Amino acid sequence: MLPSMSLTTGVVPAGRSADAPAGLEQALPLLDGRIAVLTGAGISTDSGIPDYRGRGSVPRTPMTIQQFVSGVPFRQRYWAGSYLGWARFVAAEPNVGHVALADLEAAGRVNGVVTQNVDGLHAKAGSRRVVEVHGSVHRVLCLDCGQTFARSSIAARIEAANGWFVERGAGAALNPDGDADVGDVTDFVVPDCTVCGGVLKPDVVFFGEFVPTERFVEASALVRNADAMLVAGSSLAVNSGIRLLEQARRRRIPIVVVNRGATKGDKVAAVKIEGGTSEILSALRAHLLG
Repeated sequence: MLPSMSLTTGVVPAGRSADAPAGLEQALPLLDGRIAVLTGAGISTDSGIPDYRGRGSVPRTPMTIQQFVSGVPFRQRYWAGSYLGWARFVAAEPNVGHVALADLEAAGRVNGVVTQNVDGLHAKAGSRRVVEVHGSVHRVLCLDCGQTFARSSIAARIEAANGWFVERGAGAALNPDGDADVGDVTDFVVPDCTVCGGVLKPDVVFFGEFVPTERFVEASALVRNADAMLVAGSSLAVNSGIRLLEQARRRRIPIVVVNRGATKGDKVAAVKIEGGTSEILSALRAHLLG
C-alpha cells in the first residue's frame, strides 16, 4: 500500500503551479488508468442540497424503515415532508463537479460512478454508468405488490388531495434526502398504490434497510475492473461505501479521497485532498484531459 498523505487545498509549496490544488500533483500518477468513482453528499452541496455530516450540515435523525412501516402517522409525516422537499430537490442542477466526472467517463478515464446520493444529478450531468446504491427520489414503489410509479405522478396526487398543506408548506427547510421539516400533519392524506391499495415508499434505502444485492454487485464490479478508486464528497460513514473501499484496499489499487473534513478512508488513502469537489474535480479533469 502506498503511504498515506494528507494535503490541504489552497497551500502552494515552492515549485508547484499556483493553479493546481495541493495534493493534485501527487494524485495524478495514481489515477493514470481506469478510475472507479464513489461519491457522497458532499458533491451535491454546490447544487444547493445540504449535507448530513460535512461543513454546514443539517443535524437530524432520519426516519427508519421500521418507523415508516409501523403506522399511518409516521407515513403522514414522511410523505408530507418528502413532498415539500422533493419539489426543490428535483429542481437542483448538476454542478461543475458532476460535469467533470461525466466528461472523464466520456473520455474513457472513469469506468463508472457509484453514488450514495439519491438526487439523480450524475445522470443529469451526462454520466452514463451510474450505480445509485441508495436508490433514487425519482421513483416510488409499492411495498405490497411491487408496482413502480414516477415520483411526479405521486406528487400530483398529493397536491390534489392536500391543497391546504401545499400552500402552508412553501419555503420549508430542505433536508439532505429530499425531505423537509413539517408541523401538524394529522389531516394529511397519504397516497396509496392505485393497483392494490398497498403502502407506497420512495425507491430509496431508508436507515435500517440493506442496499439491494444487485446494486452492490454492480458497484463492486466497477471497483473490480478499475486501476484506481476516487472517493469524492463522502465521509464514508455509511457501510456501503466502507465495503467498496475495503475491496479497493484488498486489491491494492491506489485510493484517492477528496473531501472537506475527515473521512473513515483517510488512513488507507494513498492521497487525501482536503477541499471541495467542484474545485478538485474540475482541476482533475483539466489535468487528465489536457
